[in-house]
Amino acid sequence: MKSNKESKKYIIATVKSWNILNYHKFSGKKNNFFLIDRKEDLNIKRIKLLKPVYIFFPHWSWIIPEKIYKNFECVIFHMADLPFGRGGSPLQNLIERRIHKTKISALKCDKGIDSGPIYLKKELSLHDSAEEIFKRASNIIFKEMIPYIIKKEPKPIPQRGKVMIFKRRTPKQSNISNLNSLKKVYDYIRMLDAEGYPKAFIKTPYLKFEFTNAKFKKNSVNADIKIRVLSKIK
Repeated sequence: MKSNKESKKYIIATVKSWNILNYHKFSGKKNNFFLIDRKEDLNIKRIKLLKPVYIFFPHWSWIIPEKIYKNFECVIFHMADLPFGRGGSPLQNLIERRIHKTKISALKCDKGIDSGPIYLKKELSLHDSAEEIFKRASNIIFKEMIPYIIKKEPKPIPQRGKVMIFKRRTPKQSNISNLNSLKKVYDYIRMLDAEGYPKAFIKTPYLKFEFTNAKFKKNSVNADIKIRVLSKIK
C-alpha cells in the first residue's frame, strides 16, 4: 500500500537538457513525478487529471497560464536574490554588473513578474561559463531545493527589500565590437556560452564571428571561434 507521501504527485516543467537529466536522476523509479518539456503539454486539462501538490519550473521559456497558477501551487526558480533582479536574463544582467555570486530564489508564481512570495533561497556562484553555472544551479535545485519544499511544504513569505528590475537581453546585445577591456570580453563570451543562447559575436559586412569556451589569460582572452557567412563577397 502506498504511503501518503508516495501518493502525492508532482510535476517538473523544464526545457533545458541539464534539468531534464537531473529530473530523471531525481525521479528514478518513482511513479508520482511527471515531466513536462513542451509548451503544449502545460495545459489545465492535463494538470487537473494529475492533481499535483506542486508544479516546479526550474527553467521555463513561456508564460504560465493564469488558470494553472491560480489553481495549483507553481514554484518558479529565479537566478537572483529577489526582489533584486526581477525580470529577464538574470544571469547575464548580473555578470554584466560584475556580480560574482547570487542566490537562487524559489518563489510562488503570481500575476506579477517574479513578484511572488519566497519559499527559500540558496547561494550560487557565478564563475565559469553560463552552461556550467546553469548546471550548478540545476544540481542545487534538484538536490536541495525541491526535496526541501516537498518535505517541509513551507509557507512562502512576501518579498522584502528594494525592487530592481532587469530587462531581457536581445541577440543584438551579444555584439562585443565596442567592448574596451579583456575582462568585459571574457565575461560577455562566458555569460552567453550555453545551450539556446545567442553567442557573443563580431560582424563584418560579410561574416559573423561567434565566440565560445573563453579562457582568461594575463594579457589575452583565448576562445573558440565559429565563422558564418552573412552574404556573398562581390
